[in-house]
Amino acid sequence: MYTKYYGLSKKPFALTPDPSLVFMSETHQEGLAILKYGILSKKCFLVLTADVGSGKTTLLQALVSSLEHDVHLCHLNNPILRRDEFFSYIAKQLGLQWDGNKAMFLIEFGNLLKKCYKKNERVLLIFDEAHVLPVDLLEEIRLLSNLEEKGQDVLSIFLVGQPELNERMSDDRLLPLRQRIGIRFHLNRFTLEETRQYILFRLRHAGARHLNIFSDDAIVEIHQVSHGTPRLINIICDHALLSGFAESKPAINADLVRESVEDLHFPGEENPLPVASQAEPDRARLLGVCGGVAVVVLMLLVVLEMLPATRGISPLGRMLPESLLQYLRF
Repeated sequence: MYTKYYGLSKKPFALTPDPSLVFMSETHQEGLAILKYGILSKKCFLVLTADVGSGKTTLLQALVSSLEHDVHLCHLNNPILRRDEFFSYIAKQLGLQWDGNKAMFLIEFGNLLKKCYKKNERVLLIFDEAHVLPVDLLEEIRLLSNLEEKGQDVLSIFLVGQPELNERMSDDRLLPLRQRIGIRFHLNRFTLEETRQYILFRLRHAGARHLNIFSDDAIVEIHQVSHGTPRLINIICDHALLSGFAESKPAINADLVRESVEDLHFPGEENPLPVASQAEPDRARLLGVCGGVAVVVLMLLVVLEMLPATRGISPLGRMLPESLLQYLRF
């Protein structure tokens, strides 16, 4: 309705994740670099957490679209499954036989790891929404890593979910799993400047003829309400554009943003939007400080490891886990 009025070719703030339209903030660049490093490294387990709507699914889509053909992928984004359904899904994704017999699946999976080792290939298991995985399935995931023979190191397992995943992992029964996690990363929300750049990025890709559709005070208000959460920014901006069109406003100001936020109230709600607490763990703040250096070094490592002449023998690859990634471990 409002696209023609504001000189846009399409809606700029759609909620559906689009891997072809990824705004890479500093923390997203670092997160993607660490995910790529998690495939190449010999850490096996990686944990990525992010608040609701912070862009972890979009980040995973960007990772998957960048994978080479030598990576065998199983990406499970709905882990609320029974045990037999869980193994059936993994088998289907990896092209393995499944007849309901777990023992035969484990043999098939172990053989796949051996074949990948001989061909210098990788196996990547991504479990999205891992914070809802029951303890017994998390334990099954850990036991899958036991099928790797010593020295193979072809299996990478990513556990991705909301911060509640850390609480789930604190269960005493998961101590063996916690001890195997080599890399841990938290995806931070946008800063005010990143919120501004994100809005402009979305407008450009929607064919905006001019980029001053949102005033500076409107962007500040959007950031304060959303706390820098991409999904909430999309919701607020989309509703503000609709309200601006209805009121024939040539631009969106802070008052119109506040009006739009009020309209987003559900009856009986105290807060207009389900925004999580802005307080982040100390470790997450540390990651933000170290982000710029980590991105440069990790991406350099990824390039080096992808070169046939240096794959697996790069001095940087041997050094990095003991230095730069030291603060990422549990």
